[in-house]
Amino acid sequence: MYQSSGIRTVQRVDARHRYEILVDGRRAGLTAYRDRGAQRVFFHTEVDDAFAGQGLAAELVQAALADVRESGKRVVPVCPYVAKFLKRHEEFADLADPVTPEVLHWLEEELR
Repeated sequence: MYQSSGIRTVQRVDARHRYEILVDGRRAGLTAYRDRGAQRVFFHTEVDDAFAGQGLAAELVQAALADVRESGKRVVPVCPYVAKFLKRHEEFADLADPVTPEVLHWLEEELR
């Protein structure tokens, strides 16, 4: 198992529609999104098994949401992890828009 107390950074990778968390320069996880107008629709979050149990998913999503706030966009939490994070962190509740059938249909078409 890869254990590290190393340098953690989160970066937005627009070309790949995702935020990545790096540990000592190695990608440890990501949260994927698509932009729908003023909304950033998060639909998938994962952390590599080698980095499990280090709190990286929470750190990643927190940084991503802070970036969304800074950009003036809204968040649509299709991803169950992002939805759970928003419920537990009220400081980001004002960013959230509901997941609607229209958003889900749009996302399905977008990901084809």
